[in-house]
This record gives sequence, structure tokens and C-alpha cells, in this order.
Amino acid sequence: MRLAVSILLSAGLALAAQGQAAQGLRPLGTSVPKGDFTPKVTRYELFISDTTVNYTGKERKAFAVNGSIPMPTLEFTEGDTALIIVHNVMEREETSLHWHGLILPNEYDGVPYLTTAPIRAGETQVYKFPLVQHGTYWYHSHTGTQEQNGMYGALIIHKRSVAPMPEHVVVLSEWTDMKPNEVHRRLHAANDWSAIKKHRIRPGSVQSYSDAIKAGALGTKLKNEWKRMNAMDVSDVYYDAFLANGVREDEVPQLKAGDRVRVRIINGSASTYFWISYASGKMDVVASDGADVEPVPVDRFIMGIAETYDVIVTIPADSTAYELLATAEDRTRSASVWLGNGIKQLAAPLQPLKYFEGMKMMNGMMKMNGDLDDMGMNMSLQQMDMNVVMYPEITGPEKKSKQKAMEHGEHMDHGSMYNSNSLSDIVTLNYSMLRSPTSTALPPGPVTELRFELTGNMDHYVWAINNKTVSETDKILIHKGENVRVILYNNSMMRHPMHLHGHFFRVVNGQGDHAPLKNVLDIMPMETDTIEFLGTEEGDWFFHCHILYHMMSGMGRVFSYADAPAKPELPLPKHAWRTFLSEDKEWHFMGMSDFANNGIDGEAMLMSKRWTLEGEWRLGYTEMHGQEVETHFGRYLGKMQWWFINAGIDWRTRTHGEGPEENLFSQGNTKDSRSVGHIGFRWTLPMLVKLDARIDTDGRLRAQLMREDMPLTPHLRLDAMVNSDYEYMGALRYVFDKTWAFRTHYDSDMGFGVGVTLTY
Repeated sequence: MRLAVSILLSAGLALAAQGQAAQGLRPLGTSVPKGDFTPKVTRYELFISDTTVNYTGKERKAFAVNGSIPMPTLEFTEGDTALIIVHNVMEREETSLHWHGLILPNEYDGVPYLTTAPIRAGETQVYKFPLVQHGTYWYHSHTGTQEQNGMYGALIIHKRSVAPMPEHVVVLSEWTDMKPNEVHRRLHAANDWSAIKKHRIRPGSVQSYSDAIKAGALGTKLKNEWKRMNAMDVSDVYYDAFLANGVREDEVPQLKAGDRVRVRIINGSASTYFWISYASGKMDVVASDGADVEPVPVDRFIMGIAETYDVIVTIPADSTAYELLATAEDRTRSASVWLGNGIKQLAAPLQPLKYFEGMKMMNGMMKMNGDLDDMGMNMSLQQMDMNVVMYPEITGPEKKSKQKAMEHGEHMDHGSMYNSNSLSDIVTLNYSMLRSPTSTALPPGPVTELRFELTGNMDHYVWAINNKTVSETDKILIHKGENVRVILYNNSMMRHPMHLHGHFFRVVNGQGDHAPLKNVLDIMPMETDTIEFLGTEEGDWFFHCHILYHMMSGMGRVFSYADAPAKPELPLPKHAWRTFLSEDKEWHFMGMSDFANNGIDGEAMLMSKRWTLEGEWRLGYTEMHGQEVETHFGRYLGKMQWWFINAGIDWRTRTHGEGPEENLFSQGNTKDSRSVGHIGFRWTLPMLVKLDARIDTDGRLRAQLMREDMPLTPHLRLDAMVNSDYEYMGALRYVFDKTWAFRTHYDSDMGFGVGVTLTY
């Protein structure tokens, strides 16, 4: 019954949309092809199921569509109608499908509880809509972390009546054996197991003190921590494999010498940027995010998460397979596509990043309050890549880089220092090089201007816009027929691929009326970029960072058209809105406990974006060693969350055999016996030292300094503590894996101990 009703409803909405298109109310940058043709309906049936995969020698749970990872490639022709029937045959999980980059009725956009009802286990959902555009797109789940576990696939809309040429679709992705929900939880706990895993492939990834000494960068490391920054990294997650069309090496043997091949590349990953290069020289970039651009010959380009690029390459010789190489931005691993058949011609591999050069650069750009300072460079459009200092292929020895800049007739000012095209013969694509072949000028009309500052921190993994997550703000009201201009400034240390559902936007890049159209904008640290779009739709549309774990951590907004009609498929709009926001409000748990010969000590935390409930314990086996339990409940303040205002209880008992002592504040020392409540604050000082100050219900003051998890080597960590009760502690912990570590410590109360640490 539901299926029949859905088909009738879908057909009616599709006809309404087609009527709208006929009146010329089409979104900017889309078209219905002209000429005599009979539109047809292209139908697909998709069955979503649980499955298992083995990319590393271990069986792991995943999601498949029609038994395939990636999901099947859906191919259509511009001007036709898509009919896609989706069956959720999973036993327990609900799911969704978002048609990324497509202009379609709002109720089919596929964001559960915002635009579309979720597809519950055992149910079927029908999508039917006209195809008013052409290009390279993709589709993926918008439910939880399902996209990370296999639910992504290509969606190609071909131009009508064009000369045929060889094509190949490449869907890039990544795989982790760790459950994605576990990845997300550990990111919120500031766990650096991913960096340790990367270190085994690319030494230096952890940037420990021993790494710094070996690299002659101890001063750089000290300044980094003085400014309260963690280790430099370009990606958050360790991945066991990078894939092209579901395999590490994809092959296209049917190509032959002289073929010009259109390669449609889709970054379907959850959180990985990819560098793209080709073994046989330059690639002509001819489309981005599905929209045509005037051909741009380049040696390489970086793909933000969710971006698509069409490139045309040439196969120079027979009996040779040329490598199209996709290298993860952290350069730990890569995936290959072999174009042609025969002897394999390798693309030049990317060398390891020079992390301490990147750290030195960030030290110069980071203010003590956590803000970034571009020093007047007015960075935009990927033209100045601050990470270029880490690229050995661009910035080799300093004299060579300066000489190259001189050859280009430039001085080594801040701009040319970070412009890879000024420093090297390697031509790297940036957004200023993209130009639409047709006018994309907005029509005259009212303009709504919005300013978004992208903010975030790695300590608690909170990513926000204007320091507010999507659940901490209201929808942004816009009106049909108005022009919307969004000015984005990235005041965080991470790149963010910002995606707008249901619209193309103009990237204001100096090309005037021929500014390129995109639906994803990769905005680098310290950049300010401007995008514009015409309000042509209705309903609510999600605007968010497409790094999966950033989106789930709050970096998004909802554009809402005024006077939008009610959604029959979401009959309880307030409940649906609360459910949509619940992902952003999720609480995460972490715990760690040390089991030693002199006692058990540990901590546990239950935390949301702003609030945390903590518990600490030190439990000795004898009365002399005693027992101690503390709790803290409080809120983190500030963009960097360096302040934690809290209240809690503090209980301990111990038989020490000594008389009463005074603490640092000349008050009676209660380190042997106390049962009090307290209020106070914790503040992160330079060198990542935490100052904990409090007053208890007996009027006693207590202050403590603590530094945890100082990386002496990639696996060896130092913890140290001293407080105003003259208690002190020092510990060394050697990390074996994400769960277990060996630990030895000396505690002024409990003495010397040796044991193992369990981390969850």
C-alpha cells in the first residue's frame, strides 16, 4: 500500500516540477535540452542490505546496494525522468539516499527528518523526478555513518546528442576496519591512535618530541605546544585502504593508443582529500561538480570530499597502461586506475609530508587566543596553500624555491611563498582557474548577504559556524526570487568542503559573469571565499561540511524558504526537526583505567558538544593507600573550549599516620580525609598544562597543575601532576594499540606502581 501511494505521490510531484521547468523557473545553471526528442523514464530498483567485506584480511560489517560496494552506477540522459525504487531489506536499521548535486523537488533530497522520511527496515521509498541537468554526480546515505561503510555510488547524467567518446567513472573512497561510530567517538575524546597508526607507514606523523629532535625542530615543537596546539595533521582518521571503484587498483584495459578518454572522478570518501595525477602528463579539467568549465590543462589537483571533476586524458601508446593516481592528502596510501593495457607506466608518487615545516608555518599563523592571522594576505580560492611548505615536490631546498620564484619575476613575499604555481613547474589547479563557458550572472533583484566564520577545535572535536553548531541556531530564512550571497571565512586549522543541497552556486573568482558553478566549495584555513545563488526552490535545504565527522559534530546550517508548504511525508514537523538535530546533540562516552600492583586509578567522561560529566578514581588496595573519588559536571566555554566551569563532589579516606598539615594556602590539609562539594574552573595554559582551581563547601582552596599525554616518542607518553596539597604524580605510558598500554608511575600517596592501562 505504501509503495502504491508513494508512486502516485511521486508522479504528481514530478509532473508539478516539470510544469515549473516549462515556465522557466529552473535553478541557475541547469537546462532542459532543446530539440526534438521523446523523454523517457529510466528506472532502477535498489536493494539496501547488510553485508560483510574483507579489505585487510578481517571480516567487517558493511552496507551494500544490489550486493555492490560502491553502489551501482546510475546512468541517465538529460531531459528524461528518473524513477528510482529503493528497498530497505535490512533487518533493523533505517536508511536514506541523498542525490548529491541534483536539482530536484525538496521532498526527494534524502536528508532524513529534514526533507524526506527515513526508509525504515522492510520499507520501500520511490523517487521520481525530471533530470534538468547533465554531469557527474553521486548518491549516498545521509543516515549516521552509513556512507563510511559502503553506501556511496556514482550518478551520471549524459548530455543528449553529443559525439561519443570513451568514458570511465571512478569513485574514490576509503575503508577503516574500525567501526565508524567508534572512529567518531574517539575523535571526540582527542584520542591520537590514528596518528600512531599513520606513523607506522609515514614516520613523523605523531610529531613526538623524539621526532622533533631527529628533525632538528625541537624549538618548533615547543612553540607549537606553547600556543596550545596539538600535533600538525592534514586528516583526522587513519584508513586501512583507499579504493577506486571498490578496489585498490582499478583497470580499464580496453583503451588504446590515441584514445582521448573522459574520466569522471568522484570523491565519495567520508573524510579524505585526494591528490589526482596522471602518468602521461597533463589532464584537461572540463567539468567540476557536474557543471562544465572551459578546459584547464593541469598536472594535478586536489579533490575535496564530495567534489567531482571530469578530466580528459590521452592514451599515448599501445601495450602500456598509464596510471591515474589518487593519493590521500596525508600521503599514507593511494589508489590507482590503470588506463590501457600492457606495461604499467607509474605516475610519480608523492613523498612524505614535511610535518615540522607545516608546524612551523602554523606557529607563525596562530595567535595565542586560537584565532588565525593571515597577515594581510587575503587568501582565497586555493591560490595560496599554506600546506605547500610540507610538499617536497614543490618546496625543496629553500634556495631552489626562491630561485624558481625569481624566474617567474616574483619576490618571495607571503603570497608567492605559498603559491605552488609560483614555486614549481608543476601546474596545480585552483578555483581561480575555473571559468564557465556560459554566463552565470545572477538576475537583478534583492540580495541577502550572510557571513559565516568556520570554527572548531580538535580537543573536543566541535566544528561550528560562527561558533554555533546546527542545533544551536535557527533555520536561515530566505525568499524565492532573491539572490543569496554567502561570505565564508575559515578560522580553523582544517579544510572544510562546504556543500549546499539542491542548488548550484557561483564561486566568485574573478571571472565576472563566467564564474564557475559548483555545489561543493573546499575552503582552506585562513581563506575568505564568496559564493552566490538564486533562490529558486522551496522547503529546507542543508548546507554543511561534507567531512562526515565534521557534519555530525555540528558544522552546518539549514536554509529555509519562506512560505514553504507542509511535507505530507513528515506529518509531525516539530518531532522531525528535533530528530534531525539529535545527531548534533549526541553524547559520547570514553573511559580509561590503570590496573597496577598498588591500586586502580582511572577516569570516565560522558560529553556532548559543550557539557561534560566526569568521574575520577584512585583506589588503593590498603588503608594506607586509601581511596579517592571525584566528579565534575560542567560546561566548556569559548571557541577553543580552553575554559571548563564545573561543580562536583570530592571524597577520600586514607590512613597515613601523620599529623595534620597545611596546604599551599595555609589552610588545613585534608588530603587524608574529606567529603565535600566544590565549584571551580579548569583552564588550558600554554604547553597544554591544565590549571584546575576550586573552592569546596568547607571554604578550602585547592589548585592543581597537570599535563597529560605528552608524546615523548610516538608510543611513549608522559603524565605529570602537582597540587596545592603537596601531592604529586609522574607516569610513563607505552601505547600498544587503541585499547592497551603498559604504565609505570609514582604517586605521592600510593607510591610506585606498575600495570596495564585499558582505554575505551
